[in-house]
Amino acid sequence: MKFVSTALFMALAINSAQAFAPSVSSNKVAFNNANTFASSTVVMSQQDLTVLAAEAIEITMPALSSTMKEGRVVSWLKQEGDEVEAGEAIMVVESDKADMDVEAFEDGFIAKILVEEGESAPVGEVVALLVAEEADIAEAAAAGGGAPAAAAVAEPASGELSSSTTSTSNTNVSSTEIISNIVEGSTEIFMPALSSTMVEGKIVQWLKSEGDEILAGEAIMVVESDKADMDVEAFEDGFLAKIIKEEGETVDVGAAVGIIVPEEDDIAKISSAAVVDVETSSDAGINSSTTTTTQTANSTDAAAAASAEAPDCEFSQVDMPALSSTMKEGKVVSWLKAEGDPISAGEAIMVVESDKADMDVEAFEDGFLAAIITDEGESSAVGTPVALIAAEEGDIAALQTYAATLTGAPAPVAAAPAAATPAAAAPRAASAAPAAVATGDRIVASPLAKSLAAEKGVDLSTVAGTGPNGRITAGDVEAAATGAPGKKAAPAAAPAKPAWTPAAGVVAATPMARAAAKKARLDIATIQGTGEFGRVTVDDVQIATGEKKVERKKAAAAGAEAVELPEGLVPFTGMQRAVSNNMEATLSTPVFRVSREVEMDAFNALYQSVKPKGVTVSVLLAKAAALAIEKYPIINSSYTPEGTVFNPDINIAMAVAIDGGLITPTLKYANERNIMELGENWKELVGKAKSGTLSPDEYNSGTFTISNLGMFGVSQFDAILPAGAGGILAIGGTQEQIVPCDKAVLGMKKVSKMTVTLTCDHRQIYGADAALFLKAFSEIMGSPQQLLL
Repeated sequence: MKFVSTALFMALAINSAQAFAPSVSSNKVAFNNANTFASSTVVMSQQDLTVLAAEAIEITMPALSSTMKEGRVVSWLKQEGDEVEAGEAIMVVESDKADMDVEAFEDGFIAKILVEEGESAPVGEVVALLVAEEADIAEAAAAGGGAPAAAAVAEPASGELSSSTTSTSNTNVSSTEIISNIVEGSTEIFMPALSSTMVEGKIVQWLKSEGDEILAGEAIMVVESDKADMDVEAFEDGFLAKIIKEEGETVDVGAAVGIIVPEEDDIAKISSAAVVDVETSSDAGINSSTTTTTQTANSTDAAAAASAEAPDCEFSQVDMPALSSTMKEGKVVSWLKAEGDPISAGEAIMVVESDKADMDVEAFEDGFLAAIITDEGESSAVGTPVALIAAEEGDIAALQTYAATLTGAPAPVAAAPAAATPAAAAPRAASAAPAAVATGDRIVASPLAKSLAAEKGVDLSTVAGTGPNGRITAGDVEAAATGAPGKKAAPAAAPAKPAWTPAAGVVAATPMARAAAKKARLDIATIQGTGEFGRVTVDDVQIATGEKKVERKKAAAAGAEAVELPEGLVPFTGMQRAVSNNMEATLSTPVFRVSREVEMDAFNALYQSVKPKGVTVSVLLAKAAALAIEKYPIINSSYTPEGTVFNPDINIAMAVAIDGGLITPTLKYANERNIMELGENWKELVGKAKSGTLSPDEYNSGTFTISNLGMFGVSQFDAILPAGAGGILAIGGTQEQIVPCDKAVLGMKKVSKMTVTLTCDHRQIYGADAALFLKAFSEIMGSPQQLLL
């Protein structure tokens, strides 16, 4: 078995632009790091790559804050050879903010620690190797070699790498870029990183076909990562012009898989360019076109590198922070600052939705918000840039241009200089005429332009934009404020609506409608068109096939407004997705349920006496459950394949429904604290839950859970056992019942009773354990004075 040097192994883990292509002259694979080793090549066999991929999982330095560039390993909680479970803390890392535990995402064994305690490593660098089987430790440790910094990549002799190899590799890298650049405003769809360990993804299904219209935020494909199948959303409106990678194909993270164009008419340009590219590649021999292809590819690469070069000014990058240990991506709920606004260190600049809650993100530098890369409503992977902060206000324009290269959007178009010659200005003006300033009543302007217009008293409706798609820029507002000519938008005359009647036997239909009808095997002449001039549109075809419903007017009863019911798919929020995943994780746990009626008269009397002091029913229930657990601690345990794990603390998690999700604030050490202290703590936790500001320790540290639906009138229900817990208690509503009584005049009396149901993990908790716990709980509720102790 072959092994490669540590330098190559570490190069495989670096998150940078890399070219990876088969060599023409040998049966090996050439690996080039385009960012760091421009002229260095390491050659390894395909067998070596298979061995590394199969045996070792890379543990990389995580980004623990939005400004973290490197981290220091404070301590390893696991040693080489130790077994590791997914979710188990394996090391403590010191970031630029605090020390935090880092968890493993896979089961396995620590094969090799590459960064020792006290050493630092950049974010994304490999710090250790994990193997699935204990028998693989020795081989992976030998492959992991010495310290990463100690090895160097070998410099090949001049001409060692054949020109045909270089030519082929460079051509493959730039061909998609060349095709997409044919249409201005086109956007490449890249294979996203859906987990921290994902290096490639498989396209399970395309949810859109070539030619389909796409809206920002709409799911366009399903990707299988190394964790699960996930929908991938579009970040731009437009049309899917080209599918580069078909269903079933596996693609490296960051590689292009499709192209989106802004207008439907641009689809043909992309398709024809792709056909020409394929024909040229197949007809031209590799050996005969080596020099030309290499020069073209290198020129394209150089131009791309130049456009992405950072400006020569002082600025800082705001990255998407990791707000919880399980967070892989975050959604920007709102920006609290607009482009151009001054920012102070410690000031909140945006609100981010993680998989747990919405949280404010603060700036760590003074400056000006130069460019927003991730707009409101969009999501970004943890560690990716979402904004740029300029140290000086004068550098904002340069950073906005640089930000466009980071997002893949076109750079802002500069206004033509006034000193340009008439001969040169005429064609430029004809080709770069701005689009409509507004769509309906909406004015398209940058945040900086809006704030500048408000400051200078400029009416944006009178300003013609020179930015992309007619967007009004700050320069346009400045020109309008100084009275420069040509900046007032002249109202366009409404064109006369032409009349057109198709010739006899001709069916008026859009090209997309014809393609859709042909695919559905429908006679397009039988479809009623609703488009302009009676044209058959794609919507008409979809209505005919049943894919789309006909919009109909809803009749309302006299005097009553029509009820608008929700329709269609509503994507999960981060919290809803986390709840869904947690529920699915419990399906493999064998559970059983035990129910019991509990008399509530004495408990209700106690509650009425302590209610004015701020003590709630939830607090009294948590205290009663904690005291019952003291008598039967097996209910507070959790299961492992090796045996039962008894928790030394009794932390009662209370399920709370909030807008858009479910969360479990936890009353820690409930058996040791009095009800007054618990009442104050519970009030604070509920307030944080509703505002989305609970810390992870305040909602994921529970050892036993209570779910109460009694306040909704539910008489009895079963609760789903949370993953990793031993039991959960479902509380129903209190109901009055007539029961026999020897002391009553008529031999009957009225009592209040409540039904509780305990769900347990049957692997370590048995039926008798559950029954004894419920008996103790019932006795405490019947004699509640002990809750005051």
